[in-house]
Amino acid sequence: MTADELSAALTDLISALVAEGRLAVDVVPEVKVERPKSREHGDYATSIALALAKQAGMPPRDIATLLAERLVEVDGIASAEVAGPGFVNVKFDSATQGELARTVVLAGEKWGHGTALAGRVVNVEFISANPTGPLHLGHTRWAAVGDAIARVLAAAGATVSTEFYVNDRGVQMDKFGASVMAAANGRPVPTDGYHGGYILDLAAAIVIAKPDITSLPEPEQLIAFREAAYALQLKQQQQVLALFRTHFDVWASERALHESGAVARGLAKLMEQGHVYELDGAVWLRTTDFGDDKDRVLIKADGEFTYFASDTAYYVDKRARGFDLNIYLLGADHHGYVNRLRAVAACAGDDMDDNVEVLIGQLVKITRGGEEVKLSKRAGTIVTLDDLVEEVGVDAARYTLGRYPADSPLTLDLEEMTRATSENPVFYVQYAHARIASVLRNAGELGIDWRAADFDPSLLDHERENNLLGMIGEFPRIVASAAELREPHRVARYLEDLATAYHRFYDVCWVLPRGDEELAPIHVARLWLCASARQTIANGLGMLGVSTPERM
Repeated sequence: MTADELSAALTDLISALVAEGRLAVDVVPEVKVERPKSREHGDYATSIALALAKQAGMPPRDIATLLAERLVEVDGIASAEVAGPGFVNVKFDSATQGELARTVVLAGEKWGHGTALAGRVVNVEFISANPTGPLHLGHTRWAAVGDAIARVLAAAGATVSTEFYVNDRGVQMDKFGASVMAAANGRPVPTDGYHGGYILDLAAAIVIAKPDITSLPEPEQLIAFREAAYALQLKQQQQVLALFRTHFDVWASERALHESGAVARGLAKLMEQGHVYELDGAVWLRTTDFGDDKDRVLIKADGEFTYFASDTAYYVDKRARGFDLNIYLLGADHHGYVNRLRAVAACAGDDMDDNVEVLIGQLVKITRGGEEVKLSKRAGTIVTLDDLVEEVGVDAARYTLGRYPADSPLTLDLEEMTRATSENPVFYVQYAHARIASVLRNAGELGIDWRAADFDPSLLDHERENNLLGMIGEFPRIVASAAELREPHRVARYLEDLATAYHRFYDVCWVLPRGDEELAPIHVARLWLCASARQTIANGLGMLGVSTPERM
């Protein structure tokens, strides 16, 4: 029995007591159960009696007593005891607890998945960089966290699409093209242009591919260098993200929004809602009606669309594509966009609390031995995604970036990230997976077909087995909360606790027959338990985009 199943059983019991007239409750709140800090208090505890007391007009201990009396009649529950002011402590029988191992193994890659967000169609937009240079450390954090958020949302039942918004229009693109053109012609890069060795690399690659480009008239040459450099830089971003195991369902182009007429359609949608007005020759959106600090210009007095016009059109376009929740993951310098994007949703006639969500990530710093370092070889003073992956590897980078809340500043120590010891969280969790894989592999070499053998779940009654099963049973709730709160670091921290529970189990519970010992039912039961722990770790690491090594 899992925590969710116990919660459902309690909900049914409360409804039955209401139907019998023994409990006067109009609305049954969500029944929460949790693992007690001390296992002497049972496998799970609930405080639902305290939550119901005022509504029912009864002392919480009396309600807890009613629930405890009924709970012991539920299959799989060994005992239910009232404690304190109205808590109910529940213990499962060993067979019910042990049966979870079979449930996990048979569920396979679907273990931990749920339906909490079923029916939600979600767009997750993250990174969204200009195609004017390599992806830096801030982008790298969003690559890890944004992708993990999308994965846990999908695991919670949502239909998810990931999206990279390419800012490929405007002044910055022209400055980028001018920078590459200057480098190709042996001239200094403009002061307000883009600097760094990668500009020289792009210029050289373009000249090799198009030897006559520098003989073009300068206006044509600027456009040619801008477009060629854009294509090369975007391709580089896509390649390094693929290496980082971050894949996007959609690469959306700001330029394409304008060319397709989406910006004009977005403006028309906003005008229909009555929040657009003209002032001093410009066209404005009255975002102050919905919490923004000032109204925003959509079309300047000279007739040119603003960047904000692209933002509004992009939101309207997403909604037209069927996304009922649009999540934006933005950098630390984009706090002003939170109210702005929420106001856009409201101006478009949507619910800004339900249809749009803006998450702000904080800065990342890299250190080695306590000293801040700059890894970049070709990008000036920034640390790039390529540099970090080359230095520590994809797994260490993704796991470490994903195990902290994205809204807190983060300092990464390169030595700690690459240390192959139990102090390194990614190594610790991956080692637990590899250790279990080794046990299962050894079982196969001994000719043990544990899947085909009779499995008696009631044999898993050792305290360490009980603790491990309890941890495994928490996984679906961890995934659901990580999705609901957009906090995939909860999965990482859970995996570390699960790895600890497995190592403690393995230290005292021998899994395979030793020497001439005959295969016994307890060995089979423990192999099922090992397999369920391995599956849980694999599924959790998969949600973080981290590999599951069979050997280490």
